[in-house]
Amino acid sequence: MTRATIDDVARASGTSKKTVSRVLNNEPNVRDAVRERVLAAMAELHYRPLTSARSLATNRSFMIGLLYDNRSPSYIMEVQTGVLEACEAQHYSMMVQPLVSEAADFVERVEEILSRHRPDGLILTPPITDHPQLLARLRQAGLPFASIAPHHPGDCIGVMLREREAAAAMVEHLVALGHRRIAHILGDPEHGAGVWRLAGFRDGLRRAGLQENPAYMVQGRFSFDSGVAAMRQLLALPQRPTAIFAADDDMAVGAIWAAAEAGVSVPGEVSICGFDDTTIATQVWPPLTTVHQPVREMGRRATEELLLRVLDKGEPRMVEVDYEMRIRASTAAPA
Repeated sequence: MTRATIDDVARASGTSKKTVSRVLNNEPNVRDAVRERVLAAMAELHYRPLTSARSLATNRSFMIGLLYDNRSPSYIMEVQTGVLEACEAQHYSMMVQPLVSEAADFVERVEEILSRHRPDGLILTPPITDHPQLLARLRQAGLPFASIAPHHPGDCIGVMLREREAAAAMVEHLVALGHRRIAHILGDPEHGAGVWRLAGFRDGLRRAGLQENPAYMVQGRFSFDSGVAAMRQLLALPQRPTAIFAADDDMAVGAIWAAAEAGVSVPGEVSICGFDDTTIATQVWPPLTTVHQPVREMGRRATEELLLRVLDKGEPRMVEVDYEMRIRASTAAPA
Protein backbone atom coordinates (compact mmCIF):
# COMPACT_ATOMS: atom_id res chain seq x y z
CA MET A 1 0.00 0.00 0.00
CA THR A 2 1.39 3.40 -1.03
CA ARG A 3 1.99 5.81 1.84
CA ALA A 4 -0.30 8.86 1.72
CA THR A 5 1.38 12.20 1.07
CA ILE A 6 0.57 15.76 2.02
CA ASP A 7 -0.68 16.27 -1.57
CA ASP A 8 -3.17 13.43 -1.07
CA VAL A 9 -4.45 15.05 2.13
CA ALA A 10 -4.79 18.43 0.40
CA ARG A 11 -6.79 16.91 -2.47
CA ALA A 12 -9.03 14.85 -0.16
CA SER A 13 -9.80 17.84 2.05
CA GLY A 14 -10.16 20.36 -0.77
CA THR A 15 -7.42 22.57 0.65
CA SER A 16 -3.85 23.52 -0.19
CA LYS A 17 -0.58 21.92 0.94
CA LYS A 18 0.12 25.07 2.93
CA THR A 19 -3.17 24.73 4.83
CA VAL A 20 -2.42 21.07 5.61
CA SER A 21 1.01 22.12 6.86
CA ARG A 22 -0.57 24.74 9.12
CA VAL A 23 -2.88 22.12 10.60
CA LEU A 24 0.06 19.75 11.15
CA ASN A 25 1.93 22.49 13.01
CA ASN A 26 -1.16 23.46 15.05
CA GLU A 27 -0.99 27.03 13.81
CA PRO A 28 -3.87 29.22 15.05
CA ASN A 29 -4.81 30.91 11.75
CA VAL A 30 -6.92 28.01 10.42
CA ARG A 31 -10.73 27.98 10.63
CA ASP A 32 -12.16 25.20 12.80
CA ALA A 33 -14.22 23.75 9.94
CA VAL A 34 -11.16 23.61 7.67
CA ARG A 35 -9.02 22.08 10.42
CA GLU A 36 -11.64 19.37 11.03
CA ARG A 37 -11.81 18.63 7.29
CA VAL A 38 -8.04 18.23 7.07
CA LEU A 39 -7.89 16.04 10.19
CA ALA A 40 -10.71 13.86 8.83
CA ALA A 41 -8.82 13.42 5.54
CA MET A 42 -5.64 12.52 7.41
CA ALA A 43 -7.51 9.88 9.41
CA GLU A 44 -9.22 8.44 6.33
CA LEU A 45 -5.92 8.20 4.43
CA HIS A 46 -3.97 7.00 7.50
CA TYR A 47 -1.58 9.87 6.88
CA ARG A 48 1.45 10.16 9.17
CA PRO A 49 3.74 13.18 8.72
CA LEU A 50 7.44 12.51 8.31
CA THR A 51 9.20 14.22 11.20
CA SER A 52 12.36 14.67 9.13
CA ALA A 53 10.46 16.63 6.49
CA ARG A 54 8.77 18.82 9.10
CA SER A 55 12.14 19.46 10.73
CA LEU A 56 13.69 20.60 7.46
CA ALA A 57 10.77 22.93 6.80
CA THR A 58 10.67 24.51 10.27
CA ASN A 59 14.21 24.05 11.64
CA ARG A 60 12.72 22.13 14.58
CA SER A 61 13.31 18.57 15.71
CA PHE A 62 9.72 18.13 16.98
CA MET A 63 11.16 16.35 19.98
CA ILE A 64 11.00 17.15 23.70
CA GLY A 65 13.60 15.71 26.05
CA LEU A 66 12.70 14.43 29.52
CA LEU A 67 15.67 14.32 31.90
CA TYR A 68 15.41 12.49 35.20
CA ASP A 69 17.50 11.26 38.11
CA ASN A 70 14.84 9.66 40.25
CA ARG A 71 14.95 6.40 42.17
CA SER A 72 11.17 5.91 42.09
CA PRO A 73 10.14 4.00 38.94
CA SER A 74 6.43 4.50 39.67
CA TYR A 75 6.89 8.29 39.88
CA ILE A 76 8.87 8.62 36.69
CA MET A 77 6.49 6.39 34.72
CA GLU A 78 3.60 8.67 35.68
CA VAL A 79 5.62 11.74 34.62
CA GLN A 80 6.48 10.11 31.29
CA THR A 81 2.84 9.33 30.58
CA GLY A 82 1.82 12.95 31.15
CA VAL A 83 4.68 14.34 29.06
CA LEU A 84 3.85 11.96 26.23
CA GLU A 85 0.17 12.98 26.25
CA ALA A 86 1.08 16.64 25.82
CA CYS A 87 3.68 15.86 23.15
CA GLU A 88 1.30 13.76 21.09
CA ALA A 89 -1.32 16.52 21.19
CA GLN A 90 1.16 18.75 19.35
CA HIS A 91 2.58 16.00 17.09
CA TYR A 92 5.83 15.91 19.06
CA SER A 93 7.92 12.91 20.05
CA MET A 94 9.54 12.38 23.44
CA MET A 95 13.11 11.43 24.29
CA VAL A 96 13.67 10.06 27.82
CA GLN A 97 17.11 10.18 29.39
CA PRO A 98 18.08 8.86 32.84
CA LEU A 99 21.07 10.66 34.37
CA VAL A 100 23.12 10.87 37.56
CA SER A 101 22.96 14.53 38.57
CA GLU A 102 25.70 14.08 41.20
CA ALA A 103 28.23 12.89 38.59
CA ALA A 104 31.20 15.18 37.99
CA ASP A 105 30.53 15.22 34.24
CA PHE A 106 26.75 15.65 34.54
CA VAL A 107 26.50 18.94 32.62
CA GLU A 108 28.87 17.70 29.91
CA ARG A 109 26.76 14.55 29.59
CA VAL A 110 23.61 16.63 29.09
CA GLU A 111 25.38 18.75 26.47
CA GLU A 112 26.39 15.59 24.61
CA ILE A 113 22.77 14.37 24.64
CA LEU A 114 21.50 17.73 23.38
CA SER A 115 24.07 17.76 20.60
CA ARG A 116 23.07 14.27 19.50
CA HIS A 117 19.27 14.57 19.69
CA ARG A 118 18.75 18.35 19.34
CA PRO A 119 15.41 18.55 21.21
CA ASP A 120 13.34 21.71 20.92
CA GLY A 121 13.08 21.89 24.71
CA LEU A 122 13.55 19.98 27.96
CA ILE A 123 11.39 18.82 30.85
CA LEU A 124 13.44 18.73 34.06
CA THR A 125 12.42 16.59 37.04
CA PRO A 126 13.71 16.75 40.63
CA PRO A 127 16.54 16.94 41.60
CA ILE A 128 17.72 18.08 38.14
CA THR A 129 15.25 20.97 38.39
CA ASP A 130 17.55 22.65 40.92
CA HIS A 131 20.97 21.90 39.41
CA PRO A 132 22.49 25.42 39.23
CA GLN A 133 25.23 24.66 36.69
CA LEU A 134 22.82 22.99 34.28
CA LEU A 135 20.22 25.76 34.58
CA ALA A 136 22.89 28.38 33.89
CA ARG A 137 24.12 26.47 30.84
CA LEU A 138 20.61 26.02 29.42
CA ARG A 139 19.84 29.71 29.84
CA GLN A 140 23.14 30.62 28.23
CA ALA A 141 22.34 28.36 25.28
CA GLY A 142 18.80 29.74 24.99
CA LEU A 143 17.23 26.27 25.11
CA PRO A 144 13.67 26.37 26.50
CA PHE A 145 12.98 24.17 29.53
CA ALA A 146 10.18 23.59 32.02
CA SER A 147 10.65 22.39 35.58
CA ILE A 148 8.54 19.97 37.61
CA ALA A 149 8.44 20.77 41.35
CA PRO A 150 11.52 23.01 41.58
CA HIS A 151 12.67 24.02 45.06
CA HIS A 152 13.53 27.52 43.83
CA PRO A 153 11.00 28.36 41.08
CA GLY A 154 12.43 31.83 40.41
CA ASP A 155 11.61 32.75 36.83
CA CYS A 156 11.15 29.12 35.73
CA ILE A 157 8.10 27.87 33.88
CA GLY A 158 6.52 24.50 34.62
CA VAL A 159 4.42 23.08 37.43
CA MET A 160 4.63 22.72 41.19
CA LEU A 161 2.60 21.32 44.08
CA ARG A 162 1.95 22.90 47.48
CA GLU A 163 4.14 20.22 49.04
CA ARG A 164 4.86 21.95 52.33
CA GLU A 165 1.15 22.48 52.99
CA ALA A 166 0.40 18.88 52.00
CA ALA A 167 3.03 17.44 54.34
CA ALA A 168 1.68 19.51 57.24
CA ALA A 169 -1.82 18.21 56.47
CA MET A 170 -0.57 14.62 56.72
CA VAL A 171 0.91 15.30 60.16
CA GLU A 172 -2.41 16.86 61.20
CA HIS A 173 -4.16 13.66 60.10
CA LEU A 174 -1.88 11.58 62.33
CA VAL A 175 -2.35 13.96 65.26
CA ALA A 176 -6.14 13.83 64.81
CA LEU A 177 -5.94 10.04 65.14
CA GLY A 178 -4.23 10.51 68.50
CA HIS A 179 -0.57 10.05 67.59
CA ARG A 180 2.06 12.04 69.48
CA ARG A 181 5.24 10.04 68.77
CA ILE A 182 5.55 10.71 65.04
CA ALA A 183 8.67 9.88 63.03
CA HIS A 184 9.72 11.13 59.61
CA ILE A 185 11.72 9.28 56.95
CA LEU A 186 13.30 12.17 55.07
CA GLY A 187 13.78 12.45 51.32
CA ASP A 188 17.01 13.41 49.59
CA PRO A 189 18.30 16.66 51.14
CA GLU A 190 19.38 17.96 47.71
CA HIS A 191 15.93 17.21 46.31
CA GLY A 192 13.40 20.05 46.42
CA ALA A 193 10.58 17.70 47.39
CA GLY A 194 12.58 16.40 50.34
CA VAL A 195 13.17 19.93 51.60
CA TRP A 196 9.55 21.05 51.23
CA ARG A 197 8.12 17.90 52.82
CA LEU A 198 10.49 18.13 55.79
CA ALA A 199 9.46 21.76 56.31
CA GLY A 200 5.79 20.75 56.17
CA PHE A 201 6.38 17.91 58.65
CA ARG A 202 7.90 20.39 61.07
CA ASP A 203 5.03 22.83 60.49
CA GLY A 204 2.56 20.08 61.39
CA LEU A 205 4.40 19.21 64.60
CA ARG A 206 4.61 22.86 65.61
CA ARG A 207 0.90 23.48 65.03
CA ALA A 208 0.11 20.46 67.22
CA GLY A 209 2.43 21.67 69.97
CA LEU A 210 4.73 18.66 69.54
CA GLN A 211 8.51 18.67 69.88
CA GLU A 212 10.69 17.22 67.13
CA ASN A 213 12.54 14.13 68.37
CA PRO A 214 15.96 13.82 66.63
CA ALA A 215 15.82 10.03 67.04
CA TYR A 216 12.62 10.01 65.00
CA MET A 217 14.21 11.86 62.06
CA VAL A 218 15.82 9.26 59.79
CA GLN A 219 17.43 10.05 56.45
CA GLY A 220 16.07 8.25 53.40
CA ARG A 221 16.84 8.47 49.68
CA PHE A 222 13.42 8.24 48.01
CA SER A 223 13.87 4.48 47.50
CA PHE A 224 12.33 1.26 48.80
CA ASP A 225 15.65 0.07 50.25
CA SER A 226 16.20 3.30 52.18
CA GLY A 227 12.69 2.96 53.62
CA VAL A 228 13.51 -0.56 54.81
CA ALA A 229 16.75 0.62 56.43
CA ALA A 230 15.08 3.61 58.09
CA MET A 231 12.26 1.48 59.50
CA ARG A 232 14.71 -1.03 60.95
CA GLN A 233 16.47 1.86 62.69
CA LEU A 234 13.20 3.19 64.12
CA LEU A 235 12.08 -0.25 65.32
CA ALA A 236 15.36 -0.62 67.22
CA LEU A 237 14.60 2.41 69.43
CA PRO A 238 13.73 1.77 73.09
CA GLN A 239 10.61 3.92 72.62
CA ARG A 240 9.26 3.39 69.15
CA PRO A 241 7.15 5.95 67.32
CA THR A 242 3.47 5.12 66.93
CA ALA A 243 3.30 6.70 63.47
CA ILE A 244 5.77 7.16 60.62
CA PHE A 245 5.43 9.65 57.78
CA ALA A 246 7.73 8.76 54.88
CA ALA A 247 8.51 11.49 52.35
CA ASP A 248 7.43 9.27 49.45
CA ASP A 249 5.47 6.10 48.78
CA ASP A 250 8.46 3.91 47.93
CA MET A 251 10.03 4.57 51.33
CA ALA A 252 6.67 4.07 53.05
CA VAL A 253 6.25 0.69 51.36
CA GLY A 254 9.80 -0.20 52.39
CA ALA A 255 8.82 0.69 55.97
CA ILE A 256 5.74 -1.57 55.76
CA TRP A 257 7.96 -4.39 54.48
CA ALA A 258 10.42 -3.94 57.37
CA ALA A 259 7.53 -3.90 59.86
CA ALA A 260 6.26 -7.20 58.48
CA GLU A 261 9.78 -8.61 58.66
CA ALA A 262 9.89 -7.72 62.37
CA GLY A 263 6.39 -9.04 63.06
CA VAL A 264 5.06 -5.53 63.74
CA SER A 265 1.42 -4.96 62.77
CA VAL A 266 0.47 -2.05 60.48
CA PRO A 267 -1.57 -0.14 61.56
CA GLY A 268 -2.19 -2.11 64.78
CA GLU A 269 1.19 -1.28 66.33
CA VAL A 270 2.43 1.49 64.04
CA SER A 271 0.75 3.68 61.42
CA ILE A 272 2.66 4.37 58.20
CA CYS A 273 1.89 6.95 55.53
CA GLY A 274 3.61 8.30 52.44
CA PHE A 275 3.49 10.97 49.76
CA ASP A 276 2.78 10.92 45.97
CA ASP A 277 -0.01 8.30 45.63
CA THR A 278 1.83 6.35 42.95
CA THR A 279 0.44 3.00 41.80
CA ILE A 280 2.32 1.11 44.52
CA ALA A 281 0.18 2.83 47.19
CA THR A 282 -2.83 0.65 46.35
CA GLN A 283 -0.84 -2.48 45.54
CA VAL A 284 0.72 -2.85 49.00
CA TRP A 285 -1.07 -4.33 52.03
CA PRO A 286 -2.45 -2.57 53.90
CA PRO A 287 -3.25 0.06 51.25
CA LEU A 288 -1.19 3.17 51.94
CA THR A 289 -2.48 6.43 53.37
CA THR A 290 -0.71 9.09 51.32
CA VAL A 291 -0.85 12.53 49.74
CA HIS A 292 -2.12 12.38 46.17
CA GLN A 293 0.23 14.30 43.92
CA PRO A 294 -1.20 14.40 40.38
CA VAL A 295 2.13 13.35 38.87
CA ARG A 296 0.74 12.49 35.45
CA GLU A 297 -1.07 15.82 35.26
CA MET A 298 2.09 17.61 36.37
CA GLY A 299 4.08 16.02 33.55
CA ARG A 300 1.39 17.01 31.06
CA ARG A 301 0.99 20.57 32.35
CA ALA A 302 4.75 21.20 32.42
CA THR A 303 5.01 20.03 28.81
CA GLU A 304 2.08 22.19 27.74
CA GLU A 305 3.78 25.24 29.26
CA LEU A 306 7.05 24.33 27.56
CA LEU A 307 5.38 23.95 24.16
CA LEU A 308 3.73 27.34 24.55
CA ARG A 309 7.24 28.78 24.62
CA VAL A 310 8.70 26.49 21.95
CA LEU A 311 5.86 27.15 19.50
CA ASP A 312 5.46 30.80 20.55
CA LYS A 313 1.73 30.33 21.14
CA GLY A 314 1.27 32.16 24.42
CA GLU A 315 2.82 33.27 27.68
CA PRO A 316 3.99 30.23 29.67
CA ARG A 317 4.04 30.32 33.46
CA MET A 318 4.65 28.31 36.62
CA VAL A 319 1.40 26.41 37.23
CA GLU A 320 0.46 25.40 40.78
CA VAL A 321 -1.62 22.24 41.21
CA ASP A 322 -3.47 21.08 44.30
CA TYR A 323 -3.05 17.95 46.40
CA GLU A 324 -5.60 15.56 47.91
CA MET A 325 -5.40 13.34 50.97
CA ARG A 326 -5.86 9.62 50.37
CA ILE A 327 -6.78 8.08 53.72
CA ARG A 328 -6.46 4.30 53.52
CA ALA A 329 -5.90 1.37 55.86
CA SER A 330 -2.24 1.92 56.83
CA THR A 331 -3.09 4.57 59.45
CA ALA A 332 -5.29 4.22 62.53
CA ALA A 333 -5.50 5.42 66.13
CA PRO A 334 -2.59 4.27 68.31
CA ALA A 335 -3.18 1.15 70.37
